[in-house]
Amino acid sequence: MSDLPTRRFHRIYEQILLSPWFLLVLGWATSVLVPLSLHVSLQDTPMSTQGQRTALAVTTLSFVTCHFAVERLRRAYPGGRSGFFIAPQVIIIYMLLALIVLLMRADISRLILVTSGVFALIWFYLEYLITSPYRRPKLALVGSGVTSNLLTIADLDVRIIKDFNLGSVRYDAVVADFENLDEATERFLTQCALRRIAVYDAKRIFESFTGRVRINQMSENNIGSLLPSISYERIKFAMDIAIVLLTLPIVLPVCVITALLIKIESPGPIIFTQQRVGLGNKIFTIYKFRSMRFDGVVTQQFADEEDPRITRVGRVIRKMRIDELPQFINVLKNQMSIIGPRPEQPEFVARFDTLIPFYSYRHVVKPGITGWAQVRQGYTADADATRIKIEYDFYYIKNCSIYLDILVVFLTVKIMLTGFGAR
Repeated sequence: MSDLPTRRFHRIYEQILLSPWFLLVLGWATSVLVPLSLHVSLQDTPMSTQGQRTALAVTTLSFVTCHFAVERLRRAYPGGRSGFFIAPQVIIIYMLLALIVLLMRADISRLILVTSGVFALIWFYLEYLITSPYRRPKLALVGSGVTSNLLTIADLDVRIIKDFNLGSVRYDAVVADFENLDEATERFLTQCALRRIAVYDAKRIFESFTGRVRINQMSENNIGSLLPSISYERIKFAMDIAIVLLTLPIVLPVCVITALLIKIESPGPIIFTQQRVGLGNKIFTIYKFRSMRFDGVVTQQFADEEDPRITRVGRVIRKMRIDELPQFINVLKNQMSIIGPRPEQPEFVARFDTLIPFYSYRHVVKPGITGWAQVRQGYTADADATRIKIEYDFYYIKNCSIYLDILVVFLTVKIMLTGFGAR
């Protein structure tokens, strides 16, 4: 959960504006009925042809699917609030349903279908711009402990409450550290609940809006909740293999061109291999396109974006993550997944295992070519940054799902387009 119910809005116009059903109906009218009516009026034809009826059904299904997909992604995970994800979801959903209809050779008006897709894009962005200010939760913080960590989260409007007085300000919820409650705070929280004001644990809010699980506050119960389901792992493995095989016609030419450029620019092997720690703390060999100068000596150190060892070709392929493509071999060998925590070198694992509690628990899932920590944080060059990276990894393990994997894919594409966070 990365969103909270907007409980503070009681006025009629606020409830209507934020009603998902009102937005669904208004959006459907804008994205489906308006394009259909425009087509009928421009063509001067009765609204009863088979192509129009099929278009009405397909565009309705497309819009409704987009509505719930956009809403689910916005509410489900941190980072999903960005307007960047609207266009990919709308385009993919409309294209998939259109492809299904065309393969079935159904009679459909393609003009209505395309126009509806354009209007849907415009609608979802307008909805995003209009409703975003209302969706930022306003929270009242009481007590001490981990509540102070919420003050730095940009997606929250948080205010510290003293003397247990909310005044006349409308809040969505009251937040406290449930592990550090005194009697006065417990009584106040009870009164808030009786007044129908939601009460949340600060740790839950922190995880929901940062995408991190604080590892210095973990317990045996946390460890048990981090175990991924077996059915998810099986479905994910099948999807990994399918993705690798389906993308080979695109990936292979890119790999050939990359290999030639690496060979032309500097001497040395095209493929760089290194020992990494994977599922169950097992050592495996990872494959990457070489992005640094080859001097015959491999030093065990972090590589950041300004590393002088990176070649010109290497800088480009690292920014676009092309250097990771040979890891499709690791995926086919069942050593890695498309999405998961990045595998580290054994020396780093041994070092951080002594510095960071529960560090090795990140190996409870297969490592990935890209992952939640990579798209949310990027480079790590010391123990403090690695601690935050592990908190992202544990959040992914705790909340791993196909839908979260899709969000990671979208964020990875965003990184490839902007260059931020590539490693």
